[in-house]
This record gives sequence, C-alpha cells and structure tokens, in this order.
Amino acid sequence: MIKRFFLGFFLLQVCILIQASTERISSPDGHIRLEVCTDDTLRMSVFYGEEQVIDNSPLCLLVQQEWLGVRPKLKGVRRQIINRQLPNVIPVKNAVTHDEAQEMTLRFAGQYSVAFRVYNHGIAYRFVLDKKGKVDVISEQMTLRFPASTIAHLSKTRSFWTSYEEPYTHVALADYQAQDQMSYLPVLLETQHGTKLLLSESDVRDYPAMFVKSTGNNGLTSVFPKAPATWEPIGDRGFNVTKESPFIARIDGKRTLPWRFLVIGDDAAVATNEMERVLGGQCELADASWIKPGKVSWDWWNHWTIWNVDFETGINNRTYKYFIDFAAQYGIEYILLDEGWNKDVRDPFTTRDEIDVKELVDYGRQRGVGVILWLAWLTVENHMDLIKYYADMGVRGLKIDFMDHSDQWMVNFYERVARECAKNQLIVDFHGSFKPAGLEIRYPNVISYEGVRGLENGAGCHPDNTIWLPFIRNAVGAMDFTPGSMASAQPEDNHGSGSLPMGSGTRANQMAMYVCFESGLQMLADSPTRYMREDECTRYIASVPTTWDESRVLSAKAGDHYVVARRKGNKWYVGAMTGGKSQQFSISLDFLTGEGKLTGFRDGRNAHRIAVDYQRFQQQVSSTDVLTLRLARNGGWCCVIEQ
Repeated sequence: MIKRFFLGFFLLQVCILIQASTERISSPDGHIRLEVCTDDTLRMSVFYGEEQVIDNSPLCLLVQQEWLGVRPKLKGVRRQIINRQLPNVIPVKNAVTHDEAQEMTLRFAGQYSVAFRVYNHGIAYRFVLDKKGKVDVISEQMTLRFPASTIAHLSKTRSFWTSYEEPYTHVALADYQAQDQMSYLPVLLETQHGTKLLLSESDVRDYPAMFVKSTGNNGLTSVFPKAPATWEPIGDRGFNVTKESPFIARIDGKRTLPWRFLVIGDDAAVATNEMERVLGGQCELADASWIKPGKVSWDWWNHWTIWNVDFETGINNRTYKYFIDFAAQYGIEYILLDEGWNKDVRDPFTTRDEIDVKELVDYGRQRGVGVILWLAWLTVENHMDLIKYYADMGVRGLKIDFMDHSDQWMVNFYERVARECAKNQLIVDFHGSFKPAGLEIRYPNVISYEGVRGLENGAGCHPDNTIWLPFIRNAVGAMDFTPGSMASAQPEDNHGSGSLPMGSGTRANQMAMYVCFESGLQMLADSPTRYMREDECTRYIASVPTTWDESRVLSAKAGDHYVVARRKGNKWYVGAMTGGKSQQFSISLDFLTGEGKLTGFRDGRNAHRIAVDYQRFQQQVSSTDVLTLRLARNGGWCCVIEQ
C-alpha cells in the first residue's frame, strides 16, 4: 500500500511537472489552439478544431554561441488581448483591418522572450531579444512537423539568387526529400482533411528573408542566406557574393525579430487573410496623403508597339506622348518608361537622344498623367542622388528591378530606398523582388511588388499556375502581375512575339484579374492601339479601382477557381477566374443594399477555343438575386454593380 502511495505520488508530481512545462493559448473564437512546450526544447503544437496541424515543432535561435530555446528556463508569462481597428493607407483589400488575437509572451532566462499570437485564422510567433550592444545571429531554426499526407504548394529555387518567379510545384511532403531544392515564401500546405496553412513572415527589418527546405520527414525547416561580407557587381544589374559572413545577421541586441506566421483555415480564409498587414508594423510617415494609387500604361510588354500613326514608334518622346494621351483619354493615372530610356543602364542621368524626361513630365502634368521611371537596383545603389533629382523634375515614382536577393544587406537596401523615396514623395514598385513582408506597411509609398510569374513571362505564364496566386503570393500583399492582354489565347495557341505579345487565358479572364488581383499599382500591359480598338473592355478595366473599402470572397478553391466581390463607395465589382477546366458557379448578391445596374463581361460561347471571344451584358439586379456564372477553361467573369 505504501509503495503504491509513493508511486502514485511520484506519478502525480511528474504529471504536474509535465503540465507546468506546457503553456496554452487559443484564438478569440476558440477554434485554433496553440500549445508551447518549454522543457528540453521550445516546441509548439497547433490544433485546428480537433485536427492537429502542427506537431511538436522546435523553435530555436543561435545568437553568438548561445542557443535560445534549447533547455529554456521560463521566468514569466504575460498574456494580453489584442483588439483594434487598423486603417490602411493603401487599402488593397479593406479600408480598415480588424486586428484581433490572444497574445502570450514567454520570458526566459538569458535575456530573451518569445511572443505568440493566435488569431481566428492563424498563429504567429517571434523572438524578442534584450541583450546589450550588437549581436550576431548565427542561425534561426524553425522546423515544422506536419500530419501525414500533407501536400505542399511551393516555389522551388536552386539558390538564394532568385527572381521569385518560379512556377508552383505541388508535392506530397512525404515525397519532398531533404536533398531537394528549397523554396522561398510564401508556401501553402494542405492537410488530408482539406485544411490550408499558408506560411510566410512579416516585419522583416535588418534581417534576411526566410526560405524553407524539406526535413526529409514530412516537415519543413528554415534556411537563411548568410550576410554578405563582400560582393561584386555582375554586368549592369547583378551581383555575386564573393565572401559570406559567418552569421545571417548582425543586429542590435535589443529588438524584435520578424514574425513567422501560419494562416489556418479554408481556401477563403487564406485568400482573405491580412496577417502580413497586422504583423507588419505601423506607418512611419507623418504625412502619406501624397501617395496616389492607380493604374499604369506600360510600354515594355507591348514593345512600344503602336500603329496607324504618322511617326516611327519606339523609345522616343512622340511614342510616350501617345501613351500619355491614351492614359488621359481613359483616366489612367500613370505611364511607365521601362528599360531603354537611358543610354546606359548604369547611368541614370544620360537619356537616349530621343528621350527628354522633363518634357514628358511637363506634358503628362498638363494631361493629368504622372510619369514613373524604371531603374536597375544597382544603378540606384550607386546613384542614390537620382531619387531627389527626378523627384525635383516632377517624376512621380520609380520601378526598381532585379534585386533578386533577400539577405540582410539587400533587405536593408529596400528600406533605404523606401525611406529616401518617401522623403522625396516618390512611390516605389519593386520588381525582381521578394514578397511583401511589412515594409509597405511602414512605408506605404512602396505601393507594389512583383516577385511573381506574371504576364511578362509570355507563354510561360500559364493559367494553371496563375489560379494559385490568390491563395499564395497575392495572399501576403500587393502583387504586380501586369495583366491586361487584349490578344488573349488559350495556352496551346499562345505564340506571341516581342512586338505582338499574347496572354494566356480568355479575354474575360484577363479582365477579371483587375478585380481578383490586389495591387495599389496595376498595369495595363498591352498596346494603346489594341486597347483603343477594344474600347468597351478598356473602359471597364480602366474604371476598376486599385484600392477598396471592402472585399468578400464568394467562392474559392485553391488551384481551381476564385470568385471575389469588392466595394468602392457605392459600387461593387465582382471578378471570377478559373484554371484549366470550365466551371459554373451560383453566387448570391446579398452583399448589396438594394437594387442596382450590373454591367458585366463573360466568356463567349467559343472562348474555350477562341480566347478573345467574350460577351458584354447588362441587367438589373437586387440583393435577393442569385447569379449563375459560366466560365470557359482558363476563363473569367467580371462586372460592376452601380447601386
């Protein structure tokens, strides 16, 4: 009896110790639960309802020679409720974002803490350092263990030098091997129960971006580029790291590290999430009223191709004045001078003989059209004074290209450019760039990012890949896809050339992108001549806003279809896209407040073969109506409802 008593007492004490080593926190609605184990290694488990979606996954940080999160000694726990409204300077999804979460901060011996947040549609965590002076972060380890049969939708890359434009690979984690190529973020995971998990990061400052690779055992583990010790330029826009530092970042010892987050839920929850935004920080500009979102008439994709004019078109002022006239006619806010306007990419101050930027700026000002200039990042780095020079001239923004890296040095380059451009009231569109990770929240003049397999990839931009974008790349922030082909083609017929490019997908598919895709700066990629020949289509896409008061996903399945409604003032816009098979949907208009006039565009009867085939239609609708949408393969549907 005595032995049994002591055995029972011993087991009870063990249970108490085990219980004491686990901290728990739930989402405000109680549907997502997070458990953090603080015994031998800091580890987290995540439950979505009754389903375990993350299993006992270690989180560690190597600072100097000290592993934080290994044999941690918990000193205290602080819990708080977050419930606030965040107005958005550039509202690419909603005018106001509701930030609601439960937060738990674990303070450990060794001058560090780890903060966890649980939202109704996801979780996030970050390390917080409280050390003296500068410290070297040697490694950050996040190893996520997923349930069996999880599928990963990711972008494989051979190295940290990447344009972030790889097509998505869809692979069962059981088949994704440790020796396989890594992936940049975001990554979408899908459990056998259909639950989606979107992995990304936010508030990345003075720190490298995260990549992930397979553990070889149904998991993903973090990988980071080392901080460059020395580098050398390659050509007029590339660079090669000639020597790496022995750390991924040298940083202040008192600071927060980036948030790592997982959106968790169904397809619509992933597409509507605003985790990158709520975790990204606060606007650092005292005045952001000068930042003007809008559309851009783009030259590069259509190869400056204009016809039925009395001058030779190309990179010259007469061509760009024609672009300006076209933009003014349709209420398009900007034109872009892409690569070729200066004699040498490396010299931003010497233009081609046929180009006078000041003349174009003045002409555009008279017509109500702003001018944006393309520049290679290396040119900006070597001539940072060009920012003030062109701002003083009246240029409205810069498209900066080919960074193709996301180590600590390059992340800091983005911030230096954003800050300097904000000081001179220039908007920025980053191309050859990693995904949004908070910079555009702090500096909203960073109005869009590329880092996507967009229309500039020609026939390599396939609708079967594009239909994933609302659930992966565009789900973490603004995306410069450059839509708008009027020479639409089914993929097997896309044989476009430089001067006469084509876009895969139906005409209605290309038009729907202006509603479906989110970007504060949205390109019209095709030729002004083509647009003016397709006047009713052009008037519609030119009228679609680039910022929104409210967004609602009406139907969504990752890789299959996407239907969204967005409101601007008293107008609602609906966009629908599909991939490689025809689709039919029924959507309720219960988001309307009354009756309205619907003007829409849908796939024509033969759009499955002849992609330019479309129908324009009008009808009266009300909040009690249910619409049937019929989309061809690689098709689309879009409308505006004026109440």
